[in-house]
Amino acid sequence: MEDHWTVGRVAELAGVSVRTLHHYDGIGLVRPSARTGAGYRAYSAADVERLREVLAYRRLGFGLREVAELVGDPSTDAVAHLRRLRGLLLERRDRADAMAAAIDRELEARAKGLKVTPEEQLGMLGARLYDAIGGAYTATRHTEPRIAAQIWDALGDARTVLNVGAGTGSYEPADRDVTAVEPSAVMRGQRPAGSAPCVAAAAESLPFADHSFDVAMAVSTVHHWGDPLAGLREMRRVARRVVVLTFDTDEPGWQDRFWLTRDYLPEFAAVLADFPSLAGMADAIGARAEPVPVPWDCADGLFEAYWRRPGAYLEEHVRRAMSVWTKVGPEAEQRAVRSLGEDLDSGRWAERNGHLADLDAADLGLRLLIA
Repeated sequence: MEDHWTVGRVAELAGVSVRTLHHYDGIGLVRPSARTGAGYRAYSAADVERLREVLAYRRLGFGLREVAELVGDPSTDAVAHLRRLRGLLLERRDRADAMAAAIDRELEARAKGLKVTPEEQLGMLGARLYDAIGGAYTATRHTEPRIAAQIWDALGDARTVLNVGAGTGSYEPADRDVTAVEPSAVMRGQRPAGSAPCVAAAAESLPFADHSFDVAMAVSTVHHWGDPLAGLREMRRVARRVVVLTFDTDEPGWQDRFWLTRDYLPEFAAVLADFPSLAGMADAIGARAEPVPVPWDCADGLFEAYWRRPGAYLEEHVRRAMSVWTKVGPEAEQRAVRSLGEDLDSGRWAERNGHLADLDAADLGLRLLIA
């Protein structure tokens, strides 16, 4: 195997010009550190690895100054960069899926002869996953006090708290010293004034020393991570204790716990097909699991929130605050909404689920892992 590569060979392999490589050399971004037999500068394996990171970040839209900061971070190794890049690519894929879904909705509206407003047209340009599931947060996603009380009780006497995958800051305790971590600039931009300081990083590569915090928490975010188990282990590394609100897919027939996934959206099972088992997540951090009941009037518009208020799922702005609908795609979403609407109108939904009216809370698979 070669122990060095010439500028021309590297340019050919990377699909960039020699001029680009010379520019990176000139600004100190990637300087070839090896020498050929004839004494010319060439790229070592480490140089090629750094160049790969630079080009990957550039193709994701980062500016040269941002790239220099990212690849120059002494706390981030090659594996951490790969995990971060994977997370960014997944986020871009989800944004593209959400934008495609928005286009499908506009095409359907136009096919029916419906007027598409300028707001809707411009909204399509911002139809990224976290625009789609975050844009409705102010209307539908609020901290649910009863769920918050269970989470905060699990924090115990912790004074320093790391909130991983923090999003807009729901469930961050106001009486603790909180540091937030959120990879999405869209979500970071929606955090309210006065909220905890937020670091741009991925769960799988937390930029903190071992045992930096009393407790690390994560709320309804693990299913968005590229490598959930790696992220959980990172939380365990940087904190003495870990508290995670997640979802249980271990129980046979788990998708039948909720009438929406049982009767109208079987595709939900495929969304979580690669999600780790609850037992596997608990083992990764040495945790026990507690059920988290969803109140019938849950203030947090998460996917299961409206189990006793089925008409809410017919509302576009309600669904847009839930990542599930973006992930299953517009065809499954439209079919589920149409079928649910028909069953509500005919009374079939009430016939099947009338017993829910007597319940104040339901166990729909939410679990709190406490380590």
